[in-house]
Amino acid sequence: MSKTAIRNNVRRLRFDHDEMSQKALAEKVGVTRQTIHAIEKSLYSPSLEVAFLIAHVFNKPLEEVFSYEAGAPLDDQK
Repeated sequence: MSKTAIRNNVRRLRFDHDEMSQKALAEKVGVTRQTIHAIEKSLYSPSLEVAFLIAHVFNKPLEEVFSYEAGAPLDDQK
């Protein structure tokens, strides 16, 4: 599987918020627990809407939750 150059702090933020489960975050955002898992593992890049919703749940600006490494490959295949 390819990984993107988008990084995130979702797992850390969940634990900073009373050890919120992936399921609880998924319910707040309106996605599946598997989607949250894939986002945390950088296996999936969320839509802008989902990214903003996740940031809103944690009351953080988007750039504190997600970041993009300029110059990093978008996936493992060239």
